[in-house]
Amino acid sequence: MRRLQHGLWALGMVFLTFVTVSTAHTQTSQRDWALTLYLGRLSDSPLSETAKFNFDFEDSYFIDLGLSRKLYTFRNYFSIEIEAQIAKHFGDQRHWEFDLLSFFRWLLFPWDAYLDTSVAGGAGVSYATSNPEIEVKRKGKTAKFLGALRFEAAFSLPRTPQWSLVTGIHHRSGAGGLFSNVKGASDAWDIGLRYSF
Repeated sequence: MRRLQHGLWALGMVFLTFVTVSTAHTQTSQRDWALTLYLGRLSDSPLSETAKFNFDFEDSYFIDLGLSRKLYTFRNYFSIEIEAQIAKHFGDQRHWEFDLLSFFRWLLFPWDAYLDTSVAGGAGVSYATSNPEIEVKRKGKTAKFLGALRFEAAFSLPRTPQWSLVTGIHHRSGAGGLFSNVKGASDAWDIGLRYSF
């Protein structure tokens, strides 16, 4: 428990320090970079059911710090991004997880003048420092290195566009058996706070 508290404290301090140092980047900044702190909880169901809110939560949580960068933006319509994440699991799982994903983000919605909204889907890879116990329990087989998917929505107020509330689904899987012949693995809902700079 003490290690968990130290880990959470360290991730929180990194996030707060980074935000403090980055306050010079205001409205005039391009804001191609972003730092996001996520809190999540694993579901007991596959991706299709998790997305429809047809699941129960597992006693398994994580805190995740993500650093992302826009690689390309087409006008105000969409952007291509990349994100690296480091997550600490606790509860029924206690491993670390490292993810690297590329995203397609749609930016244009008719209500953006009131609530700036974007939706994104991403794919990449995920590495766990040990075989996740929830995945073993659910599937009977898993692997440390698997594929990763993420679907999210982000919301910000026009007066503070650098801050966003983010929510989404994090999915680890074998990509239909491509990774270690694993089919499915784990799914989680998360919520986060993003700072763009």
